[in-house]
Amino acid sequence: MGKTDIRGAAALFAAAVIWGLAFAFQSAGMEYIGPFTFTVIRNIIGSAALLPLALLNKEKSESNRTLVSGGIICGVMLGAASCLQQYGMVYTTAGKAGFLTAMYIVMIPLAGLLIGKKCPRRVYPAVALAAAGMYLLCMNGSFSLNRGDAAELMCAAAFTAQIIAVSHFSSRVNAYKFACIEFAAAAAAAAVPALMTESVTISAVKACRLPLLYTGIMSSGAGYTLQIIGQRRLDPTVAALIMSLESCVSAIGGWLILNQSLTAREIAGCAVMFAAIILAQLPERHTPRA
Repeated sequence: MGKTDIRGAAALFAAAVIWGLAFAFQSAGMEYIGPFTFTVIRNIIGSAALLPLALLNKEKSESNRTLVSGGIICGVMLGAASCLQQYGMVYTTAGKAGFLTAMYIVMIPLAGLLIGKKCPRRVYPAVALAAAGMYLLCMNGSFSLNRGDAAELMCAAAFTAQIIAVSHFSSRVNAYKFACIEFAAAAAAAAVPALMTESVTISAVKACRLPLLYTGIMSSGAGYTLQIIGQRRLDPTVAALIMSLESCVSAIGGWLILNQSLTAREIAGCAVMFAAIILAQLPERHTPRA
């Protein structure tokens, strides 16, 4: 792996850590405001937090049209994925939601095959290994599908589209300006179900300020910007594998910070997922020509 690839992997791992630690804040936020309203406000905060960097950064985009259209496309996908995830969690368990959402690690290489973009051969067993690790980490009960589970699978499909789209646009745009537009579009997408199904008061938003500030500034502002930067030099499937460590970080963070217990099964799941990431980073073997 080259220096640029290592930096990209480090950026995505940092994003996974930020997202994993955001789990407690997201759960706390649901006590005050609805999930769609929460998604709207956190993305507005993320966009506003990045605006000064976007204005000061001198990096050029390929074109303003690419910058704006790409940001809107990725933002709508991000907003849809976030809304589907929150809706699904109302009807399914957190563990099953985590597992089904993370199925983007399987969907991305399949989508790549459909559009004629193959992964290095070592990545396919890494994907299978990561899926197995995610199952051990997240799934503790029987596996049956309801409408919440269907929403989580659609969420995984939306995240698949967003990750592939970010890979397409990330090397052609100013990352900070792109992220600002993406978050604004995500907020606009989430505003539709929020206005249709939820009501909010200023006092509720004030009570929810800490979860909103962390998820807005760190999870949205920093995390998704790191995703854009990290995906510039990495295959989308490899990027997805690294970002899926969010679930491991969430479990380990709950153990270290919240004194939540980790079962042997969950520890094994984390270990298997880390092994999958290492496997995906191994250099490709080249067979010498006769």
